[in-house]
Amino acid sequence: MSKQVQEVETLFCHETGGDYLVVVIRDGTRLFRAKLGLAETEAGPRPSKFRVKRGSSEEPRQPNEFVDLARMAERIRISEQTSRAGRAELQAMLDGYQLEAKVVRTCRYCASAGSYSPVTTETAVRDGSDWICTDCARRELERQLSYVGGVTGAAKDRLEELMLEVQDLERIVNLLQGRLDPDLTKFDTISATVEDVDPVRVDTLDLNPKLQALLEDRFETLLPVQSLSAEHGLFEGDDQLVVSATATGKTLVGELAGIDRVLEGKGKLLFLVPLVALANQKYEDFEAEYGHLVDVTIRVGASRITDDGNRFDPGADVIVGTYEGIDHALRTGKEMGDIGTVVIDEVHTLKEDERGHRLDGLISRLKYVCEERAASHEGYDGAQWVFLSATVGNPEQLAAALEATLIEFEERPVPIERHVTFASGEEKVRIENKLVRREFDKESSKGYRGQTIIFTNSRRRCHEIARRLEYNAAPYHAGLDYKRRKRVERMFGEQELAAVVTTAALAAGVDFPASQVIFDSLAMGIEWLSVQEFHQMLGRAGRPDYHDQGMVYVLVEPDCSYHNSMEMTEDEVAFTLLKGEMESVMTTYDEDGAIEETLANITVGGRRAKRLNDRMLGDVPTKHALGKLLQYEFIDGFEPTPLGRVITEHFLNPGESFALLDGIRKDAHPYDLVADIELRDEY
Repeated sequence: MSKQVQEVETLFCHETGGDYLVVVIRDGTRLFRAKLGLAETEAGPRPSKFRVKRGSSEEPRQPNEFVDLARMAERIRISEQTSRAGRAELQAMLDGYQLEAKVVRTCRYCASAGSYSPVTTETAVRDGSDWICTDCARRELERQLSYVGGVTGAAKDRLEELMLEVQDLERIVNLLQGRLDPDLTKFDTISATVEDVDPVRVDTLDLNPKLQALLEDRFETLLPVQSLSAEHGLFEGDDQLVVSATATGKTLVGELAGIDRVLEGKGKLLFLVPLVALANQKYEDFEAEYGHLVDVTIRVGASRITDDGNRFDPGADVIVGTYEGIDHALRTGKEMGDIGTVVIDEVHTLKEDERGHRLDGLISRLKYVCEERAASHEGYDGAQWVFLSATVGNPEQLAAALEATLIEFEERPVPIERHVTFASGEEKVRIENKLVRREFDKESSKGYRGQTIIFTNSRRRCHEIARRLEYNAAPYHAGLDYKRRKRVERMFGEQELAAVVTTAALAAGVDFPASQVIFDSLAMGIEWLSVQEFHQMLGRAGRPDYHDQGMVYVLVEPDCSYHNSMEMTEDEVAFTLLKGEMESVMTTYDEDGAIEETLANITVGGRRAKRLNDRMLGDVPTKHALGKLLQYEFIDGFEPTPLGRVITEHFLNPGESFALLDGIRKDAHPYDLVADIELRDEY
């Protein structure tokens, strides 16, 4: 007998077809595989054929060689996957030679491939009625993912992590098919946190008597973030950056400072937001809350080409506007009088590619206008600035750059449980329907039914989802008229709607008391959400006066993007957002942005344009921008040319300007010109 046979460590037998696969192992390494056939004799089952497998061929050996191997083996093992009859037959054959064998649980895939891979319930993954080793489970998961298509990177890692955690391949496959297994969909819980802040009593504020009386009728004490702001100079005129989660009351900070200064004769309030829909909502809120005390007007740009100023009263006490609407007023030289307070809501917009540099420029220009007026108008001391954001990754740095006192409040009123699951676009609606039903059928300890906000990326999709939900739901987006939006808000507030379906673009202004947020899409139009936007939107889930907890569901379509310009897929984006840290808020400039803001600063500040550039958050290459403006004939000295004035009044960058000029020279129809400008970045 060979030395190889004498050193057999394990002889492993596994039923395959009508025969048995025999694996010979030494030092944990497979020496060879063989096929064993048994035949029934008068003495019981005995080896009748024994063939050693060499690649795809089989080499016949004498049947008694198997018996010699078995006698020399330190241990004989029979796979648990072998049938009961097969195990009995093998055991009877071995008993005939007075050999002992033990039935062991092994990986089915390894055994079928001729490998001995013993497993335990603690170290293996369930696959139907069998247990398989983790390596085979990973390979099988990979195979299943290939059917779904496109699940890679962080999503694949997450699924593999879940599979090893729950030790069940079938549950993971079900998850890929849109099943809602809460143990698997749950990603994490953002705990409720309580920051110890002594509340400020409203009756100690010493505000203008009219505002003081209004507040005392509404509240006994300020909320924590409001109390912190009041204690750190809000009513002494100090500039502040207020960073606090959604639904913690930070918006009232800006309102109180501004309305008090209006009533005290210290100048009007500008309350600025990034979107027209948000401006409309805020305008309506101011009219309802303070309309009997102050005059309120609104200033928005209806589009990039025309400006709808019909409702704008520059002499009003409170001007609610979009960034662009107020910037347009500055660029066109409109007089707004003494500005006592400027509130910049959603100040994290500063980091966005297109709107970021425009907000940066607006802040610089507005500060310049206020300072120039204070220098020339006796009795006017300039404006107080209040910057608001729910999400900032670098609050200290941003506060320093804005020359404002940082008021940061990190309390989360209720815990938020975050879930993620996978589904196609069609399956998403089915899942949303189930989640909306389940949530609306629940009632919190405060007596409120659970209601849902579904965020998606287009108005068309809003209507599609709302139409297909079984419980009463409504679309809600900027394309709806005032009456329809108000009706939806009223119905949601009165618990007549189980869900609203809205666009991600309205996330900042959606003020529905929802207990659940569902992400039908992780895109805003044709751009993926940022971590800031994502956190702001999920922060809408759960209100302390209504709910015990918030629920968030992220529905991910593997290998999906919404435009060919989107580099990542939705499954990759999902885990980037869920695990991502808040991005720093700071403005960066490309050449077009630098040229656009420098031209606007020249239009407003003339020779002081460099001073305006230097005070902006982003690093603006002023000398280079001036050179380009002269080359393009957008300025003449430190004055905009007629062409430059048109360009800056319509917020055009150089590329858009040249497209417009080229179209004019070719006698293009005005609609075609607008379409070319609006769509030029799509290609």
